[in-house]
Amino acid sequence: MDTKHPLASTLETGDERIMSRPLLLAAPIIFLLLWSAGFAIAKIGLQHAGPFTLLALRYAIAVLVLLPLIPILKPRFPRGRAVVDIAITGFLIQVAYFGLCYIAFKLGVSAGGVAIIVCLQPILVSLIAPRMVGETVSRARWFGLALGLGGAVTVILARSGIAHEPPLGLLAAAGGLIGITAATLYEKRYGVTTHPVPANLIQYAVGAGFTLPLAWVTEGMQADWTPELWATLAYLVIGNSLISITLLLAMIRAGEVARVSALFYLVPPLSALFAWPLLGEAMPPLAWAGMALAGIGVMLARR
Repeated sequence: MDTKHPLASTLETGDERIMSRPLLLAAPIIFLLLWSAGFAIAKIGLQHAGPFTLLALRYAIAVLVLLPLIPILKPRFPRGRAVVDIAITGFLIQVAYFGLCYIAFKLGVSAGGVAIIVCLQPILVSLIAPRMVGETVSRARWFGLALGLGGAVTVILARSGIAHEPPLGLLAAAGGLIGITAATLYEKRYGVTTHPVPANLIQYAVGAGFTLPLAWVTEGMQADWTPELWATLAYLVIGNSLISITLLLAMIRAGEVARVSALFYLVPPLSALFAWPLLGEAMPPLAWAGMALAGIGVMLARR
């Protein structure tokens, strides 16, 4: 396991600098914007393709984008156990988290219902982190996590109720919560500093390897090939996959997982904000108050 601190030394492979310190410091803002917008954009994509088909296309295109970069950049590939660790993290995020959340949406669970369940991720991480990765969570940080959760729930409840959600859909969302929580903790404990191109290539190859057969068997890989679907795939590949995941894993390796996970409290409020122009879902006044409360909680948790 690489013992270098990425925040102090930047991500590098050998002597090759991959991510500068200023970019790593700006990573939370970039990650939040790209990740949060992905929820509304994914809902648009699911109007044109099934969940497994949308994910399979997303991962296959990401692999095709990355492959030509290998002979150009000539990055150093991870070896041995590092490849296995990257693949496991990729499976937990790309298949378990995204796959189950997309299934929950397709089964009729509202965005609010999924968001409330996924919002429990920082709490789970903070409960497990002391034993799994040896991190302690201070009282002040717990207070910030509680405020963040309260703000996120306020936004969700202000926009939509969570009653009458299909049980199977809620179960799928709970599985997605377990997936992203396990991925965060696994990456913190076993993640290694490596070049983002081969790391992403391994992860999306794993994602494609699982979702392509599922999409073919369960959905026949059928899709409504409209310009809207192509635009959705472009965003999901570049914004959600290549940039967001790279920044998330870099932040996990660079800082405490409880601090990084606290960012997820801002995802539901920001997702609601993006859904306003993209899906026509208005933000009521109480939701704005909840967004402010979540922001204060995240600020306290990340101090």
